[in-house]
Amino acid sequence: MLSELKLSDEEGRLRALERYDVLDTVAEVPFEKIVALVQQVLDVPMCAVSLIDRHRQWFKARRGLDVCETARDVSFCTHAIKTPEPLVVRDAAADPRFAQNPLVVGPPFIRAYAGIPLRTPEGYNIGSLCAIDTKPREFPEPQIAVLASFAKLVVDELELRQIASSDHLSGALSRRAFMAQAIAEAERARRYDRPLSLAVLDIDFFKKVNDTYGHAAGDVAIKRIAEAAMAAVRGSDAVGRIGGEEFALLMPETTADNARLFAERLRATIEGLDIDAPPKIRVTVSIGVAQFDGDAEKIEATLARADRALYAAKHAGRNRVAVAETEKADAD
Repeated sequence: MLSELKLSDEEGRLRALERYDVLDTVAEVPFEKIVALVQQVLDVPMCAVSLIDRHRQWFKARRGLDVCETARDVSFCTHAIKTPEPLVVRDAAADPRFAQNPLVVGPPFIRAYAGIPLRTPEGYNIGSLCAIDTKPREFPEPQIAVLASFAKLVVDELELRQIASSDHLSGALSRRAFMAQAIAEAERARRYDRPLSLAVLDIDFFKKVNDTYGHAAGDVAIKRIAEAAMAAVRGSDAVGRIGGEEFALLMPETTADNARLFAERLRATIEGLDIDAPPKIRVTVSIGVAQFDGDAEKIEATLARADRALYAAKHAGRNRVAVAETEKADAD
């Protein structure tokens, strides 16, 4: 059951959008299918799944639109999220709200618009599913009903996506979700020439923990370490569980030196944890760090270098941090 609609809580709405962790992600089949169906069923040249961020609208999926985002203040969908009802504009050129809008007087020359708010189960409108035409037109009630059904499917997919993105035991991102976010951050780092680092963390002697105390104790250890890592990182960072007892950390705007300092603090924090399995146990971790080389590699290669640094830390005695060399240095 949907909660009461919250139209005046903008900060809450933005937090609701952030929880889906969907902005700037790659194209995904379920959303692409929905916009393809909207375009076909409503016979419109343009349609989109539009998400309204603080200063922009970003399209998770789109048809007939050449850009992936626009400024928020010119977007029709900004108006759509402010109402509990569908927003229907039959002729934008004749509507005082939109007649001088740059998206009306210039490309893509919007004339007609129908947008259904994408309402979360908590009652926040985070965006809209919109159908757009370049000529004035009516959107009959049956078409609005169909569009509303598709909008519900979009929200359902966002909910499913969120569930699938989390590891059920640790609460960290799943490997798939972590890599999707890492790829997006790598593209951003490459585009703006900004630093980005990864770390890979592995629990030392984890098999011995399971053999000595049982797998339930091992699960508790995994959960506590994930909680420690997620509590330590910044809001812009990400923690993913990429293997049984192995985690990865994504650190935008972070050089290898700063990532090493953070990893060392995290290592010390974990070493000091009293993990009530029961019984109370203590574990240590080894961590490998690598900085993304935007000119020379994909993020998967950075992760592989961090993994090699992790095993160097293990071979050097465990419970320590090692930093990877760059691929160029390795080649030399």
